[in-house]
Amino acid sequence: MKYIKLYMLLGLSACTLLSCSKDYLDAEPLTQLTDSNFYQSPDDAYAALVGCYDGMQRAVGGIGGLSYPVASMVMSDNFYGGGGSADGFGFQAVDEFDVTRAPADQNLYGGLWDAYYKGVYRCNVLIQKIDQIDWSENPALRERYLSEARVIRGYLYFQMVKMWGNIPLLTEPSPDNIPQATPEEVYTVIAEDLSFAAENLPMQAYSAVEPGRITKWAAKSLLARVYLYYTGYYNQPDLVGVVSRTEALGHVEDVIASSGHGLLSDFSTLWPAASVNNFAGENNEEIVFSVKLTYTSDYNGNTDGNLWMVMLGMREYTYTPYGNGWGVTVNSDIYNAFNTNDTRRDASIIAINEQEVPFDKLANQREYSGYYTKKYTPMADDAGNSLAVKLGGVDFQIGQYQDFYVIRYADVLLMAAELGSPSAQSYFDEVRQRAYGDNFTQIAVTPASIQNERRLELALEGVRYWDLLRQGVDVAANTIATSRTLLNAGAEVQKTITAANIQKTQGLQQIPNNQITLSDGVLKQNPGW
Repeated sequence: MKYIKLYMLLGLSACTLLSCSKDYLDAEPLTQLTDSNFYQSPDDAYAALVGCYDGMQRAVGGIGGLSYPVASMVMSDNFYGGGGSADGFGFQAVDEFDVTRAPADQNLYGGLWDAYYKGVYRCNVLIQKIDQIDWSENPALRERYLSEARVIRGYLYFQMVKMWGNIPLLTEPSPDNIPQATPEEVYTVIAEDLSFAAENLPMQAYSAVEPGRITKWAAKSLLARVYLYYTGYYNQPDLVGVVSRTEALGHVEDVIASSGHGLLSDFSTLWPAASVNNFAGENNEEIVFSVKLTYTSDYNGNTDGNLWMVMLGMREYTYTPYGNGWGVTVNSDIYNAFNTNDTRRDASIIAINEQEVPFDKLANQREYSGYYTKKYTPMADDAGNSLAVKLGGVDFQIGQYQDFYVIRYADVLLMAAELGSPSAQSYFDEVRQRAYGDNFTQIAVTPASIQNERRLELALEGVRYWDLLRQGVDVAANTIATSRTLLNAGAEVQKTITAANIQKTQGLQQIPNNQITLSDGVLKQNPGW
């Protein structure tokens, strides 16, 4: 289907090499590949790089339930925890920033924490061993592989430091039980990794790179996002002294000028469920950086797919083209925030009443709002059968295959506007013109209008929460806080999220308590958890 997905499937056996260690004897194994004898050629480095991509894929797509994308969505003001009326309350603990909602859930992110550090380990091994190889015939290839590995490591650390704040920082393989680093130390590694890649990845149009591989433009765009988050959340003038505002702007201006990326003419074609037969495909010109996922996951250890998307489907209900899922619900506020002439509304949200969807599973749904996401939802064929299963997936739960879009070109345009580009108004208008078509009217570009546009353009993509948090914990807390009536199993209940809980946690999440135990108390839990 996609080159990088084939690389992942064909290269999985190579991934296991990264966990091998030397025999206790000082003898060179003749039949076993080890860290010391594996890295002999550029082909070996490529196989290890495939392992790094696989580590990122597993961390971002291979975690069911509370994955990074789903947690990012649920923590925002766009979603409720939802789920089944008889389920546990783990999603509500995250949604409400209140561990007392599910006091038995002491390891909400246990699988995610493990997956992150396994992915980082793979990158660290390749980075450490890359100079065991003779690159004299193709030194540029060394820079490319090293750059890709460093972007993956930087991206994983960026997710982790946003989620947990103080985390152990490993830049080389180590068995040591190390204390948590400061956020500044983590962001220094992230900034240096992404800056290296932005400088050293090939200067070529995105279309000349194999689909799924990290480009110079992905590195530059991610660096700008990191800059905006760090300087906002921590109220700093630059990114740990490594990247200035002018430099961050220069990176996204380069993407706009030289990458070949652009906006699709029809917003709906970005999303399979919104466009069906008109879907533009996952390698279209608007996708600057994505994590590739496919339908080949199974219950024997293969985790190549999107294991979290099932959480977002309508609760146990199929209505073609929408497949069934576990019912994380969407806040009506985001639906109502769209102008009726904004084409993004109906491309982003399944509105049960407005779109006359005959949903009849109220008895099974918690926190029913009447809205679900359309951007990331399972799909069904005309006969109501799971499209994932039809394509070859084991079942509708682990067979979902939609890629996770990390950065779209629309985001690049809005970041450039926010960073103060002389073309800010033009970039801002370009995003809005697509949304409104013939109904477009210009509004002035301001910090407030940019944030509102990001809310609409990037709605339900796991970006909103972090956009709020980087405006200040108090801003995020007061925006997300709510008290309103929803339906649990068809009965009215009061849903309350307090600003105080978000302020108490500083917007950070629970570090898995089993990791704190395993560290013998070296790791410390975040406030409020």
